Amino acid sequence: MADPHDPDRDDNPFKGTPMEQFFTAFTGGGGTPDFQALMNQVQRMFAPHEGHVNFDMAKDVARHVLAAAGPDPSPHAGERSAVDDALRLAEMWLDSATDLPAGATRAVAWSKAEWVEQTSGTWHQLVEPIAEHVVEAMGDALPAEARAMAGPLVGMLSQAGGAMFGQQVGQALGTLAGEVLSSTDVGLPLGPERTAAVLPANVRAFGEGLEHSEADVLLYVVLREAAHQRLFAHAPWLAARLVGAVEDFGRGVTIDVSAIESQLGSLDPSRPDEIAEALQGGLFEPARTPQQEQALQRLETMLALVEGWVDEVVTQATKDRMPAAVPLAEAMRRRRAEGGPAEQTFATLVGLELRPRRLRDAANLWAALRDAQGPEARDAVWSHPDLLPTVDDLDDPIGFAAGENRPSDGPSAQFDAQFDEALGRLLDEGDDRPSGDDDQPR
Repeated sequence: MADPHDPDRDDNPFKGTPMEQFFTAFTGGGGTPDFQALMNQVQRMFAPHEGHVNFDMAKDVARHVLAAAGPDPSPHAGERSAVDDALRLAEMWLDSATDLPAGATRAVAWSKAEWVEQTSGTWHQLVEPIAEHVVEAMGDALPAEARAMAGPLVGMLSQAGGAMFGQQVGQALGTLAGEVLSSTDVGLPLGPERTAAVLPANVRAFGEGLEHSEADVLLYVVLREAAHQRLFAHAPWLAARLVGAVEDFGRGVTIDVSAIESQLGSLDPSRPDEIAEALQGGLFEPARTPQQEQALQRLETMLALVEGWVDEVVTQATKDRMPAAVPLAEAMRRRRAEGGPAEQTFATLVGLELRPRRLRDAANLWAALRDAQGPEARDAVWSHPDLLPTVDDLDDPIGFAAGENRPSDGPSAQFDAQFDEALGRLLDEGDDRPSGDDDQPR
């Protein structure tokens, strides 16, 4: 006879469906639901909350996910001191690679739970537009007569929808907190402004098996964090552009009721496994629209440009100083290519996959621009969003570096003229500077 308390027993009727975690939470791994826990959960679902996401529930779920994953001690004094020392050295090295001034005014070491708490405000800002449009799309999908009959129940359904979305967000954040290395690891500025934040426990886990010292791995992660902080401080419009692309994606959410009805009609109620497969296959997931595809492409391009610039600047800062930087950079790229924490989290949130597929192309573009016109030209592009490279520029980095891809007219023409004029002055001033970049990677 099977042990009713065996956590590995396979009698969960919702296994493989979105209801699996609810069943597990209310049964404690056994077959009898914990009705007290169920009632508490229902009360939390209908508790008042701002916006379309119950973010208090999301944070609570994230903390439970972390607690189930194992110990999460706060960083000790030695770890905090190591992060401070690494940031000071990183800023010195970055000063030689870019004229953008230091963006971080302090360094902090976070536990996983602290990452959840410190970044929750930004996550709320990111997922709220998506949740808003998902809930609205679900309401709009109901026929008019059904909405009229539902009356007050529509508000209750919206409240429950916000709670279910909060559950999903919390699960994603709890998982992400176990993987992220720093506050900018997903390519977005998630933490407090001008704060370089690192998670020492996750950095150690990342370094396992890489055959490099813990000090080198920590320094490399801090270099990337400090470079991100410089860029976001220099281009304050950048964070808003990234968030805006997420909002544009959420704004296009639609629910195809006819498609759902068609799929449901083909399911055999006597075959639970078939229903589970349909749920796993995205039966109720919103279909992407052409507008969403465009928003996703803009987001991926901007993230690739950010990460590519960070790669390029850190490469220049560590050249001839840190032999471990090259294999560590490759390990970081593999981590991204295999589907890093950003992609996994956003994929959980209503199908928004987030992977800078053009990362290597973007790094090559910034290197080509530096080789052709100097680091000042590379960094000057971030002075205005209209100057940013496009997807087509990523296909032709040499042409972008030579200025061949910029239009001669249009809304960005005046910025192009100002950009060319500023570059001319910088190049005139640098004519006597010795050339030492001929052997830099392109």
